Formats: sequence, structure tokens, C-alpha cells
Amino acid sequence: MLADQHLREAIKKLEHVGCASPRLDAECLLMHAWGIQRTALMIQAKSPLPKQVLHHFETMIARRCKREPVAYIVGSKEFWSRDFMVTPDVLIPRPETEHLIEELLKLYPDNQAPYRFADIGTGSGCIAITIAAEYPNATIIATDISEKSLTIARSNAEKHNVLTRIQFKCGDLYQALDAAMPKFDAIVSNPPYVSADKMQYLEQELHHEPAHALTDKKDGLSLLRTLLWQAPQHLKQGGYLLLETGLCGLPETPDTMTMLHTYNDLAGYLRGGVYQYQH
Repeated sequence: MLADQHLREAIKKLEHVGCASPRLDAECLLMHAWGIQRTALMIQAKSPLPKQVLHHFETMIARRCKREPVAYIVGSKEFWSRDFMVTPDVLIPRPETEHLIEELLKLYPDNQAPYRFADIGTGSGCIAITIAAEYPNATIIATDISEKSLTIARSNAEKHNVLTRIQFKCGDLYQALDAAMPKFDAIVSNPPYVSADKMQYLEQELHHEPAHALTDKKDGLSLLRTLLWQAPQHLKQGGYLLLETGLCGLPETPDTMTMLHTYNDLAGYLRGGVYQYQH
């Protein structure tokens, strides 16, 4: 059989199990198995697949048929035009989270200044690493409750040549931060915000991702509340807190913080809030 025939068979299998983008998934997996880009795939569509490539491709399609995310199968995901290693120990980076970076860039347009930033719940490190790359003179602290996640984040930081400017610390939210350390210009976070009662309704792919990175096991707002209420302990006067959220919305703003604005994703849904600490 030729490459395009194997591809059509794979697409049918993915359609049968309800994958949302069967053609795109099948093409991505075949390109990965074959070690080629899309143009080469089109050129070689009428060529037979090498036996080793076919075996690798069929193995990956079988995993995708079980609704395992493509990112975990290929071991990487793009974020802010950079490639990040991902495993089931970390949440898969999503395009919606890039809005956090956009909001930070608006607040701090001088990308050469020696800012101090914190990324709470860093996961794969995609946010902290992107910030480090965009602000070459900034110091970044990245925290996560999972040591396994931090191992992945460190590897990604090394890959993108920013490891020396990011301190990775293990702990639950702000608990990883030393109270004696200098305050931050801004804190960003994409915390777990899926409520416990919504977990059962998530698409099948999400059940392959670490539950502790998806849900607070409560109302979806509990970790967002903690981040908001405790932010003044770690922010400079006039510093900012940027939070990502989802269907749960945002908690009530404490008196110690001022909500500047919310922002939506490209689909028009609420995606986060920007707050400022002012005495």
C-alpha cells in the first residue's frame, strides 16, 4: 500500500472513534513517524511506506484511537512559536494561554528592563520560558507542586537557553516562594480551574492529562481565590497579577487588589483577568 492509502485508513479509524480532527491528526502522526514535513508528505503520497515507518505510524494511530492526545504521542507541543517537550506529567500548552503573554507584554513594553516575574504552577514551563525569552534581562521564579513537572520544565528551559535565568521551586502555589525574597513586578498563573462537577463532562483527551493540573477538586475558583488574596504578600507596590480562567469565571476581587480588566480568547469566551496591587 502507498502512503496516501495508509493515511486514508488511519483517518477512517480516527473518525470512527470520534476524534475531532482525524485528517490533521493522522497527517501529523505520519509526518512524525516518517520524519518529514508537510510538503514532503504531499510529494511522497504515492510512495510506499518503509516498514519501520509503517509500524511506528500504526502504533501511534492505535494510541490516538484510545483518545490519547497527539502532543503526548509525539512528545511535544508548540507554544508562542517554540517547541516544548510534554509528557503526561504536565498539562499540554494551549493557544489560549498565549493571551497571558500578550497581556504581560502590554503591561511591560520595555523588554530590556531587569524585571522580576513569577509563574505559579509552571507545568511544562511554557509560560516562564516564553517570558524569559521575551525579557532577556528579567529574573523569573517558576513554581509547581509536582517535581515531575519541574523536571520537564527544566529540560525545556535548557532547550531554549534560558535555564540560568529561571529558578524552579517546588511547592503549592505561593508556598514555594521564600518570604524574604524580593517582591515581583508581576505574577502570572494558569492554575487548575475546572470544577469537580465538570470533570466528568470533559472531552476524552483531557482525561489523559494530569488531573491536579486541571481541577481544584472544588468549585474551580478556590485556587484563583488563593492567588488573588495572597498576591499582595509577593508583589511590589503597583505590581500586577495575571490569571487565566475558564468556564468557572473569576472570584470576587479582594479589597487589597484592583481588577484592571478581563480579557477574552479568540472565540469570545472569558479567558482571564489582570489585577494590580495598590495600597
